[in-house]
Amino acid sequence: MSDAIPVTRTTDHGTAKLMPDVDRERAWLLTVDGAPQSYVDLDEPAYLEFEYARRLGHVLDTVAEPGRPLDMLHLGGGALTLPRYVAATRPGSRQDVVEADRGLLELVVEQLPLPAGSGVALHTADARAWLEAAPADSADVLVADVFGGSRVPAHLTTLAYAREAGRVLRADGVYVANLADAAPFAFLRSQLATFGALFEELALIAEPGVLRGRRFGNAILVAAHRPVDTAALARLTAGDAFPARVEHGRALRDFTGDARPVTDEDAVPSPVPPDGAFGIG
Repeated sequence: MSDAIPVTRTTDHGTAKLMPDVDRERAWLLTVDGAPQSYVDLDEPAYLEFEYARRLGHVLDTVAEPGRPLDMLHLGGGALTLPRYVAATRPGSRQDVVEADRGLLELVVEQLPLPAGSGVALHTADARAWLEAAPADSADVLVADVFGGSRVPAHLTTLAYAREAGRVLRADGVYVANLADAAPFAFLRSQLATFGALFEELALIAEPGVLRGRRFGNAILVAAHRPVDTAALARLTAGDAFPARVEHGRALRDFTGDARPVTDEDAVPSPVPPDGAFGIG
C-alpha cells in the first residue's frame, strides 16, 4: 500500500478532494463537494472503476477499430479519466479537454500528472462557449460529462448546443453524453428528443433498474449520423459487474414518447439527485 495522503483544495466551483485508494497502489478518487466525480489509476489508465465511465469506455471502444487514433473533444475534465483511457487504448489520439473549473484542473495536473506525450490539451473555459468557437468537422468523438453541483447545466441540453456539437463532429462522428435522471424521465426524454431532431441514430445505455423507474441513475446517450454498433455495445455492457441495457430504435422512440426538443428559452438542468444517490457508500 502507498503512503499517499488525501489532498483537499477549494477550487473555483467547490471543494475538491483527492483520496488514495487503499487497494490499488497509485489510484485516486476525486470528489467535489462530497460527490464522487472521477477515479484514476495512474499505473493502469485503461482501468475504469465507475460504471458510467466503463459504459463511456465501451462506446469509445466500439466507435472505430481497436487502436485507431481518434480526434477527441471532452467537455468536462474531472480527473481526466477518459482522456487517459483513450491515450492508453488509442495511442496517437489528439484530445482537447474543456473544464470550467481552473482550480480543479490545476489540482489534477499537479497531483495526477498526464504522461509525457499524451496528446491531451487542456482548456479552462465554459463548455458551450468553447464548442461554439471550435472549428467545424474537427472531432471524431465528442464526450460530454459536465456536472455542476451534480446536475447537467441547462445550457448544455438544448437544440442550439446539440447543433454546435453536430457542427464540430465529422460526418461519421459520434456524440456521447453522461446524463442522469429518474422516473418519469422528463429530462432524459427531452434530451432524446433534442438529439433525435438532429442525429439519425440514437442509443441509450442504462441499468434496467433505472430504466424501469426504480431509482435515480446515470444514462449514457449516444448520437450519430451513422449506425451505432448496438450489438457490440450490448455485449460489452451486459458483461459488466452491474449489467446495463442498450436501448435503440423503436423501443427508444417509445421511451421518448411525446417529449419535445429543448430550446435555450425553456432549458432546465438535470434533476437534483436524491440524497445519497451519488454519495460514497
